[in-house]
Amino acid sequence: MNITPVIVLLISLLGCAKSSTHTDIGMDTIQTEQSGNQLSYLALGDSYTIGEAVPQDQSFPSQLAAAANLQNLKIGKPTIVATTGWTTNELQTAIKSSSLQPKYDMVTLLIGVNNQYRGYSIDTYRTEFKDLLQTAIAYAGGNTAHVFVVSIPDWGATPFGKQSGRNIAEIAKEIDAFNAVNREETLKRSVSYIDITPASRNAATDSTLVAGDGLHPSGKMYQDWAAHILPSVLAVFKK
Repeated sequence: MNITPVIVLLISLLGCAKSSTHTDIGMDTIQTEQSGNQLSYLALGDSYTIGEAVPQDQSFPSQLAAAANLQNLKIGKPTIVATTGWTTNELQTAIKSSSLQPKYDMVTLLIGVNNQYRGYSIDTYRTEFKDLLQTAIAYAGGNTAHVFVVSIPDWGATPFGKQSGRNIAEIAKEIDAFNAVNREETLKRSVSYIDITPASRNAATDSTLVAGDGLHPSGKMYQDWAAHILPSVLAVFKK
């Protein structure tokens, strides 16, 4: 799918309203071309990457790029591959059918909340996450230093989570278990791992960290995530 100067991949999957089977946590896929005089940035994930329920410029990839630019590290508009409800398998399938560039200067990966939400096997998650991590590294030209994995936030801390009828403590326990897996696999490959999960749990007591849908992060929370990720990015690209 080639449209110049902007490539738009729009894949319609499950939204964030409840369906007859489950509610998924994600949004749409958007891909943009990069400017040659800026670092190219590929962001892979689900709703937490696309920034559902907030303007695009408030998503964490956009705010990360903006924050880096303020530090004189020029990063172009992020190429974002993410869709409502995507699990690890669905993200990998979409990547394989996309028309992404062969190499990006940096790649972020945040995926797994929908695996946990749907009650999918954590062992399957490990296998599929490892595959995705290798894909991310490949898109970073094989340079593990240019890949940044972000932990899964805890949706149980949100108003939606509290009203979901599910045990909040059990959600937190499962999120921690999934994060233990992605952290272990990330560090095995000497890839940067940024833990934003504790910060996501502040939503339990601070409503300004939650978007209007009661489920997804607000721009303020995404700004906090960007602030957590930025030092790792600067350490690599501003030596």
